[in-house]
Amino acid sequence: MSNKNTNNKGGQRSRGPKADRKSPAHSKPAQSPKKSNKEATEGIRLNKYIGNSGVCSRREADTFIEAGLVHVNDKPITQMGFRVKPTDVVKFDGVVINPEPATYVLLNKPKGFVTTTSENKSDTVMDLVSNATSARVTPIGRLGRNAMGLILLTNDDALKEKLSKNGLNRLFHVQLDKNLKYEDLQAIKEGLNIKGDEIQVEEISYVDNKPKKEVGIRIKHMGTSVLRKIFENFGYNVLSVDCVMIGHLTKKDLPRGRWQILSKEEVNPFHMY
Repeated sequence: MSNKNTNNKGGQRSRGPKADRKSPAHSKPAQSPKKSNKEATEGIRLNKYIGNSGVCSRREADTFIEAGLVHVNDKPITQMGFRVKPTDVVKFDGVVINPEPATYVLLNKPKGFVTTTSENKSDTVMDLVSNATSARVTPIGRLGRNAMGLILLTNDDALKEKLSKNGLNRLFHVQLDKNLKYEDLQAIKEGLNIKGDEIQVEEISYVDNKPKKEVGIRIKHMGTSVLRKIFENFGYNVLSVDCVMIGHLTKKDLPRGRWQILSKEEVNPFHMY
């Protein structure tokens, strides 16, 4: 399996946090509209929240609120003038809505960074994309601290829920401590049952023009610990893991530690999963 793929076009790139602080203009975070003191302390009016999400106008939102179609933290809200706080979850007709524009960030994660949104952790993927956007993006799927490569972050809760349910097709370049035997490669390709866990592999093959200890493996699992489980089952130690593709997106021309804002055209195929 070759990992030489054409790069996705039209994205924006930025240096990681340890690079030159004078980021290029295209990597400056989007500016949020200024909030009034009341909005900052008491939250935003519910009809404005709905209007900002693009679902409908504020006037139409009042009608839907009266009809009981809007829930905040799973409770129906019919009160005019109700204010929504940043931590509240708002649903319109059963679907979570967000007043921020849908934003998608593709990051090429280096080793040593944790895939978490916890503010109590240091060296996280959130640190790496802190200058990418003002939208509250969070990662889809996980890469272990020592794993490298692509990870997708977004504030699109509907897409995140869909991919978390259906799986995210990712291609990994895995380096082992010794050559992978052909019979073991075939056994992995056919699927495994390890201690009662069914593990399905979409594709696996040797990497072109590399020693047979380097393989490409495509899976839909949301984490990367399954990779070590697969190879350790056959007596191999995993030396490195690098996610080189997520769906149709590749890390070519996206240096380690940099991020890229994705266009709607680049994201649309994920909605077809």
